[in-house]
Amino acid sequence: MFRRKKSVIHPPGHDPRQRFKRDALRVTIHVLAWVGMAVIYYIGFSFLFDTPVEYEMKRSTARLRREYIALSQRYDSLEPVLNNVIERDRNVFNLLFEAEPYDFDGQYATDRWQAYEQLLTKSNRELGDEFAAKSRQFDKNLGRLRSAYARLQARVTAMGDSTEHIPGIQPVNNPGLTLLTASYGMRIHPFYKTLTAHQGVDYTVPEGTRVFATADGVVKEINTRSTTGGITVVLSHGNGYETAYSNLSRVGVTRGQRVRRGDIIAFSGNTGLSLAPHLHYEVRKDGMRVDPIHYFFLELDPARYRRMIRIAQSGMQSFD
Repeated sequence: MFRRKKSVIHPPGHDPRQRFKRDALRVTIHVLAWVGMAVIYYIGFSFLFDTPVEYEMKRSTARLRREYIALSQRYDSLEPVLNNVIERDRNVFNLLFEAEPYDFDGQYATDRWQAYEQLLTKSNRELGDEFAAKSRQFDKNLGRLRSAYARLQARVTAMGDSTEHIPGIQPVNNPGLTLLTASYGMRIHPFYKTLTAHQGVDYTVPEGTRVFATADGVVKEINTRSTTGGITVVLSHGNGYETAYSNLSRVGVTRGQRVRRGDIIAFSGNTGLSLAPHLHYEVRKDGMRVDPIHYFFLELDPARYRRMIRIAQSGMQSFD
């Protein structure tokens, strides 16, 4: 026997699907409300309280700010001292050389900035034409340099060990290039105050500074008599090359002794007609005195060579 299923009687206007939709909407609204409250709570909490990471970052920022303030105060206290030292150095330079010191770095930066400003005024076409022209010139120069290098290499190979007899280093240890203060050429004499031919270079070094042989050779002459050059050592290197080291305090070699490049031959001093302790160094080729700066090629790359030229040109007064 089958039981007859009882029918459920709903009130008028009742629809289960509509009720489900209303319940789902109510639940969604509640969820959104709770999420919104959570977001508002989190935002308010973050404004009022710091997370551990934020707290550590604020501590670090505060510490850096304190260090910055301390460094600024220290800089403010040291700046007048530094300016005073710079001014005193300028006054000493004026007294010794009767000229204003040359600002190499500042002048170089100014020249670079002016060149950059000139580039900004040019159009793209002008810049392209200039670049192409410089590229062509660079290729030509590179070709000439390669040819010159090949010829030079052939000559070096043919000369063999005789290259060790060509002056190629500085006579004192001068890695910063700052010790050379008077170059080859017309310079103001320290005592006569007139332009005279200065046929070597001067290094301002303390008395007792080691002086090195700049090439292999033989001690040709040692002059210890009272002369304007003071105690002087002359080395003969062959191939017409000679080097002279003057205003020495004492000599560490004997006449006729053979020396190698880099050997200590003497110690600098303040003998002879000398304004202050220094070393006067000369290079002679076939009896003619030539500019020694061109014979530092074993120590100087092109950039350091140009820098030494600028430094040497700034010194208008010799020391002897």
